[in-house]
Amino acid sequence: WNVIHDDVHNVDFSKYDADIVAGGFPCQAFSYAGKRLGFEDTRGTLFFEFARCVKEVSPKICVAENVQGLIRHDKGRTLKTMIEVLESLGYRVEYKVLNAWDYGVAQKRKRMFLIGVKDGIIFNYPEVSDEKPTLADVLKDVPESDGMSYSENKRKVLELVPPGGCWVDLPVDIQKQYMGKSYYSGGGKRGMARRLAWDEPSLTLTTSPAQKQTERCHPDETRPFTIREYARIQSFPDAWQFSGTTSSQYKQIGNAVPVKLAEAVGKSIVSALTQNSLSESSTTKSIQTKLPF
Repeated sequence: WNVIHDDVHNVDFSKYDADIVAGGFPCQAFSYAGKRLGFEDTRGTLFFEFARCVKEVSPKICVAENVQGLIRHDKGRTLKTMIEVLESLGYRVEYKVLNAWDYGVAQKRKRMFLIGVKDGIIFNYPEVSDEKPTLADVLKDVPESDGMSYSENKRKVLELVPPGGCWVDLPVDIQKQYMGKSYYSGGGKRGMARRLAWDEPSLTLTTSPAQKQTERCHPDETRPFTIREYARIQSFPDAWQFSGTTSSQYKQIGNAVPVKLAEAVGKSIVSALTQNSLSESSTTKSIQTKLPF
């Protein structure tokens, strides 16, 4: 792959010719887990670099992926601005939140896909799959690999949580000690001290499997999922290689769009481009038959 390792601000996209431009500008600026500063956050402004790429390449279809929190960020004004920018470049734009579990991924992970198409192209979001895999389905015979471990204190707490359970299954005194101020805050907080079960999909994987408030403990063993278990849950094939430190590999997997979800969207894009190509070909033949010579 010809990967350009540089600041995107330095890249000239005008030399590229492509039918599709896909971008996943950083989601932290719009995530529920972050401070949600949007365009005030430097990473939030990277959407405009994505838009610049679309302008310079002028593809038939552009695809932007982000967290579902973007839809309601700043009362919808952030997303409205993004749509207006892409519309000003000549695209018909629509968006939809897709759940990875609906597309053969053993994970409840919702992501928003913003699709822009040129006139004449009809894009339909992929239909929901009948396949609803659980952890038992995807972690069978998983290859061995490195992984993080919990601190001794966290391990002792999670030992008390049954499969499918979370902080509510702990004794009240341990709940208060472990959760601190979060114990008194609103919301269900069911991701805290969470041990998953074999007969359910995973909750959204994060970039760090041992961080507080988003535990995803193994159903049987009191530990985070390993690198290859993480990859399986994200629907990566076992042959896919990750590089760098253990922490870096978790981050690569946790930041990724689940492979099967990306595949479903990708096939819908290919179908849209194929139908457009057939339509253009049919129109050309129709015109040619009417020419006197």
